[in-house]
Amino acid sequence: MVKKIKFIAEIGSNHNRDLNRCLKFVDIAKSLDCYAIKFQMFKIENLFSKEFIKKNPSIKKNKRNELPKSFVPIISRYCKKKKIKFSCTPFDLESVHFLNKYVDFFKIASYELLWSDLLKECAKTGKPLVLSTGMASELEVKNALKTLNLYKAKKISLLHCVSSYPADILHSNLRSIQFMRKKFKLEIGWSDHTVNPLAIYSSVANFGATIVEFHFDLDGKGWEFSHSHCWLPKDIKNVIKFINNEKKINGKLHKKYSQGEIKERFNRADPFDGLRPIKSSR
Repeated sequence: MVKKIKFIAEIGSNHNRDLNRCLKFVDIAKSLDCYAIKFQMFKIENLFSKEFIKKNPSIKKNKRNELPKSFVPIISRYCKKKKIKFSCTPFDLESVHFLNKYVDFFKIASYELLWSDLLKECAKTGKPLVLSTGMASELEVKNALKTLNLYKAKKISLLHCVSSYPADILHSNLRSIQFMRKKFKLEIGWSDHTVNPLAIYSSVANFGATIVEFHFDLDGKGWEFSHSHCWLPKDIKNVIKFINNEKKINGKLHKKYSQGEIKERFNRADPFDGLRPIKSSR
């Protein structure tokens, strides 16, 4: 890879409303060489219609998933200290205005792509924007971009996404990454819900994604982890390391022993008696 990929660790509600856990997420994301860490900000009463809540009263239980406002300034400062970008997805207009002071960029969720008022308010902040395109048609993406550009969005990146949790890898349609890059002339990435390392690798190596967002949990105890679309540190670590070091891993066009093999060269069979190690090291 010529260009280092921007990995974004999406925490969702795996913070469990625990500030220390939030800060630990920052530490681990940084240690994994992530470009950014992302949270979500919503209030249940502003996320669903009153009619829907009335018909589905159990939805109120999800209030526990809300990120406390008081956490945001602390997380933001900690990210600056750790030199990792801080982002958050707003799900209502009030959250856009609140977060503007703290985030390095806004991430707009697939489910809000049709909401022009939210797009407008995010664009007006002047912050870079990353827009997920799950469930969207080409026309819907085009209209969203039209709104963002109308309100002078500073920098826009798109993420191809399959909004299933988890997503079937056979539904990935990674060629959409190439299609959107050619169609919209923007930076394009992949928002992963497959939890499959080959999907992430292919999105980058075969289709040129320059941003990869993945849902992240520390220990399998996050409130979203049971939905089976979240990566654990030990699983995503090698994916990030491989992709960001692929050029070095591929090496040069020659046949030569590596630095790591120098010691073992002396343990080969001696050319005269066929016994190990080489006579000079016996």
